[in-house]
Amino acid sequence: MNDKPLTHQDTEKLESLKKLTALVYLCQVLTFGFAGLPLLIGLAINFAKRKEVAGTWLESHFDWQVNSVWITLAGLALSGLTLGTGIGIFILLPTLILLIYRIVVGWMALNSDKPVKAE
Repeated sequence: MNDKPLTHQDTEKLESLKKLTALVYLCQVLTFGFAGLPLLIGLAINFAKRKEVAGTWLESHFDWQVNSVWITLAGLALSGLTLGTGIGIFILLPTLILLIYRIVVGWMALNSDKPVKAE
């Protein structure tokens, strides 16, 4: 948004989008219990609502979440392709640890009402 004060309607919309962003982080967490389906549901939400968060501090969270999914899917694919050689587990574990890290960093920034800073 721009530098003018937020209206009540703007504040309500931003709060609604913040809850949606939290839901996507929850989908990413649920990936650990339900395989990849929640991860893909969260990605679909990101793409469906991307225009609504454009220009807000939540846009960084959507970018962070989408990048988290692509990194995770690439790591899972590479792990699956190399699992038979014994190398796959050495790719799978860091991929899952990285996903946990990205969820925690994003969630903490979201709860502080701050954008995610890519490190």
